[in-house]
Amino acid sequence: MSATVTPTRPISARDVVAGVVSFGELTAVGSDLYWLENRPDEGGRVTLIRSTQAATDAPIDLTPAPYSVRSRVHEYGGGTFCVTHDAVVFINAADQNLYRIQSGDISRVTDTPVSLRYADLAPIPGSDSILCVVEDHVCEGDVSNALAIVDLESGQHRLIHEGRDFCASPRLSPDGSKVALIAWDHPCMPWDGTQLLLFDLDEDLELRNETVLAGGANEAVMQPTWLPDGSLCFVSDVSGYLNLYRYDQGGTYQVCEDDAEYGSPPWVFGLRDYAPLDARFVAAIRKQQGAQEMVLIDLLSGLHSPLHDDCATYSYPVASNGELFFVAEYASQAPTIAALDLALREERVITRPPLPDIETQTLACAEHIAFPARDGTRAFGYYYAPAATGHSLPGNGPDALRSGACPLMVMSHGGPTGATSGALNLTRQFFTSRGWAVLDVNYRGSTGYGVDYRRALDGRWGELDVSDCEDGARHLIARGLADPARIAIRGGSAGGYTTLAALAQTETFRAGASHSGIGDLRALVNDTHKFESRYLEGLIGSEQALADRSPIRHLASFNCPAIFFQGGEDKIVPPNQAQAMVAALEAKGLPVAYVEFPEEGHGFRDATNIVHAIESEFVFLCTVFDLPRPEDMSDVEIKNL
Repeated sequence: MSATVTPTRPISARDVVAGVVSFGELTAVGSDLYWLENRPDEGGRVTLIRSTQAATDAPIDLTPAPYSVRSRVHEYGGGTFCVTHDAVVFINAADQNLYRIQSGDISRVTDTPVSLRYADLAPIPGSDSILCVVEDHVCEGDVSNALAIVDLESGQHRLIHEGRDFCASPRLSPDGSKVALIAWDHPCMPWDGTQLLLFDLDEDLELRNETVLAGGANEAVMQPTWLPDGSLCFVSDVSGYLNLYRYDQGGTYQVCEDDAEYGSPPWVFGLRDYAPLDARFVAAIRKQQGAQEMVLIDLLSGLHSPLHDDCATYSYPVASNGELFFVAEYASQAPTIAALDLALREERVITRPPLPDIETQTLACAEHIAFPARDGTRAFGYYYAPAATGHSLPGNGPDALRSGACPLMVMSHGGPTGATSGALNLTRQFFTSRGWAVLDVNYRGSTGYGVDYRRALDGRWGELDVSDCEDGARHLIARGLADPARIAIRGGSAGGYTTLAALAQTETFRAGASHSGIGDLRALVNDTHKFESRYLEGLIGSEQALADRSPIRHLASFNCPAIFFQGGEDKIVPPNQAQAMVAALEAKGLPVAYVEFPEEGHGFRDATNIVHAIESEFVFLCTVFDLPRPEDMSDVEIKNL
């Protein structure tokens, strides 16, 4: 029996942690399903799970502690396991070596130095070898990326394609004779300009006869996938949207013209937004104006028809035995691995972790809104009103809301090419259950609204994202839904930069919380990892702009309290970014707090740290906004208060 929960109980930080279990890299092989599952209560360990497609038995944990399945290529990783004819091969987080699971036993395959990392594992049928991306940190500041073959018996790897700054998505044709590969060079990011390469693979497993099928400096190509008939599908943005294309002996052609997105910015390896059903049909995730649905695409006619539209987001679709499997996120349910019978169109649950004991009336509903930007265009976001049964604040309630007495939290996502959605996010609900409104902004630069919307931020980062967040807050103030004296902004990574830039440039926000945010753009160029080392050339541009848009250069106009959260092992946004901002704001005399977790990286994985961060942020905001502070939350040290 579940515990009785009073309708007014606010969502706790512990509830948030219980709700952040997530799934990734869903794969179907034969009658088995494999996926990754993160476990904050185990220090953020990621485990590899196997289940039968019928799900008649409980899922099996293939990688018990202390193994954790994670790649550090590009720091973001992905493509962390593959299934061969007789084994499962995975990357172990601690040493970045390859391991093999056979008959339940785990053995180490490679014995490589800490400078070598693997990602995007792909089996070679009929062989005891795999394809993979290899990243070699030869020395500080000298990192190479290449395609390699690893012999699973000897543990040795051999480079078969090198010379490009980056490569990804090695995919072997059904007959084993060809390899498709994505490659790109600085200063492009993989959503800016890439090439789809095609090679012959000879009997000695050497690549021959390179052909460029698609892409270039101004065209992003991603997610190559072979069909059973030997033709090749991929996603390209050349039309202005991430649409589906097909290559066969007759050439390359667009499958369908659609003002919608069928791909995602490849921050991690192994992303998949569509799944072949046979040589004629694919199931694909269609994203348009903030909404997602699963559709069936006829590759011959180019027509698409709805398959499933009950989820807020979909990811990692894969088809097997007449069913489509996918990771689903809903508005009021925990993340789920679901199966859709393609003939009957009936959905069933493969696995769904329980949510904490939360009454449904405590959950705020997401409202996708479009609001006017100051330059006459539109920006987008998701608005969450305070839950009617939530923890009340002085002056809150329906009458107070009409008078604008509600505190507002504006959230800025990372990337900045990422996007937020209406899927259940208990961090948002943490605030709404306590009488706050939340606006989660898909500012210009976000994906899912077409290439023009995403590329609008090129050269304008720190400007349009900031103004869109501010205009969203002003829109809600004008509607009487927010108190102008209690507007906060929070964000992580790129969203942390937007947060700090907004605090430095505007007077709308009265407090902020930066999670691994950027204060000094010039310093970041010198300190960050190879993958993003040239990213700011497109987002910012000139040396002068790097200085002009660095929040630490605008301390004179930075006049509100801020709290900073940082991982001590963050290689993407190093701790010196937060530390410099904290020191500068403290010297100026502003209320400021700093919370560092020495063993965390870019984003927090350990449950205890996540709880501490959430509670510290909320206590900080209650303190600086003169709101009642929850007695059950630990204190946070605030300088200059």
